[in-house]
Amino acid sequence: MPRLFGTDGIRGLANRELTAALATSVSAGAARVLGVTGPEHTPSGRPLAVVGRDTRASGEFLEAAVIAGLASAGVDVLRLGVIPTPGVAFLTEHTGASLGVMLSASHNPMPDNGIKFFAAGGHKLPDEVEDHIEAVMDQPWTSPVGDDIGRVRDMPEASALYAEHLLASEPTSLTGLKVVVDCAHGAASAVAPEVLRRAGAEVLAIHASPDGLNINFGCGSTHLEDLQAAVLEHGADVGIAHDGDADRCLAVDATGSVIDGDQIMAVLAIAMRDQQRLNHNTLVATVMSNLGLRQAMAEQGISVVDTAVGDRYVLEHMRANGFNLGGEQSGHLISSDYATTGDGVLTALALLAQMSRTGLSLAELAGVMTRLPQVLINVDGVDRAALAEADQVHQEVANVAADLGTGGRVLLRPSGTEPLIRVMVEAPTQAQAQACAERIALAVRQHLSLA
Repeated sequence: MPRLFGTDGIRGLANRELTAALATSVSAGAARVLGVTGPEHTPSGRPLAVVGRDTRASGEFLEAAVIAGLASAGVDVLRLGVIPTPGVAFLTEHTGASLGVMLSASHNPMPDNGIKFFAAGGHKLPDEVEDHIEAVMDQPWTSPVGDDIGRVRDMPEASALYAEHLLASEPTSLTGLKVVVDCAHGAASAVAPEVLRRAGAEVLAIHASPDGLNINFGCGSTHLEDLQAAVLEHGADVGIAHDGDADRCLAVDATGSVIDGDQIMAVLAIAMRDQQRLNHNTLVATVMSNLGLRQAMAEQGISVVDTAVGDRYVLEHMRANGFNLGGEQSGHLISSDYATTGDGVLTALALLAQMSRTGLSLAELAGVMTRLPQVLINVDGVDRAALAEADQVHQEVANVAADLGTGGRVLLRPSGTEPLIRVMVEAPTQAQAQACAERIALAVRQHLSLA
C-alpha cells in the first residue's frame, strides 16, 4: 500500500482521493500522536489545535471534517479561516497549540486539496511522525465522551496577529516603492496587500478576488504573465507573485524579467551577511538550485549547503545545524529567525526592504547571480529502483560531467512516486545543456527501460 503522506503532507483530488472520511480519520490520528494534554494549552486542560485553509471551495467541507476529527479525539480547536500556510505555522507557536493543520494544495489546480500538519512550535513533521499517525489510524482506541470532547471556536483575530508578526520582522520602510502583488486568488489575497501597504509601499493587487474556484487559475507564482504585464503597464518597481497558500514568493523586476527563488536567496543572503545576521555565513539550498547560485555565493564568501528536494528537508537541515536562511528555486524561502516554514509575504518584505535600503533596483540586486542554462528531462517508463546499479548510466553521467568540468553540473534523480528518472543538466549554453541532457536520457532509456 502506498504511503499516505507525500513530500508535503497529504494531497489529492478533493472528494475522490482526499475525502471527508479520510480527513476526519487522519486528523483524529494526528490528535492522538501530537496532542499533549496540559493546562498551559487551554483552561480545560485539553490539548489545542489551530486549523486554517486556503480559498478552495473544497476547503469548506474538509475544514469541517478535520475539525470533527480533532474534536472527537479530545482536542480543542481554534478555527482560523482563510490564512496563508505560514500563518498557521506562526499561530501554532503563538497560541501554544499542540498541533496545527492547514488545508491547501499549494500551487496545484483548484480541484486538488491537501492536509498539512504542524507539530508544537509550528514545525513540519518528520517522516517517522507521519508514519506514526498513519499507523494509529487503523488501531482501536476509546474515544472521549462528555467533557473530554474537544470544543471549537473561531479566532477572528488570526489574520491580524499574523500581519503584525510579519510587520515586526522588518522595520525598514518601503516608502517610494511601487509594487504589484499577484495573490493567486489564494490565501494571501487580503493579508499580502495589507502588509505591504502598511510597510509603506504603493501597492496594486491583482488576482485578489477569490471565489472558491479561481485559485491559481492562470495566475500566481506558476503563471507570471499577468504580473509581468501589470508591472510594465503601471511602471512598477517590482512585482511579487505568491501561490495559493502563500508559502512561495517569486518576483518580476521593472523590465518584466522573472527573478526566481535562487536569485532571491542570493539577494537575501548578501543582505543578511552585510547585517551580520547570516548564521555561520551559510545558505541552505536543494540540489536543484542553479549552479549560478553556488558560484555567486562563492564569490561573496558565503557557503552553500545542499539538501534533498523539498522545503521540509531544507528546514530540517537548518534546525539541525543552526542555519537561518534557506530555500528552493521555486520560491519557498525560509528565514528561521521569523518563521518555521516557507513564508512568501515575509520573503517579499525582506526583498523589498533590501531594495529600499540600498536604493538599487531589483535587476541590479539580482545581477549578483548569473543563472546557467538548465535543462530538465523526465525519462518515463523506466525502472527507477534499478538506477543505483546501472553502471552504464553512471559512466555516461561521469563522461558528461567531465566534459562540462567546473562550468556545468549534472543531477540524476529517481522520482519518489512515478516510474521515471529526472535528468538535469546545467551548462554555459542552452545548446550544450540540451545536448548533454539528451545524452544521459538516452543512456537511461537504453539501460533501464521497462518495455
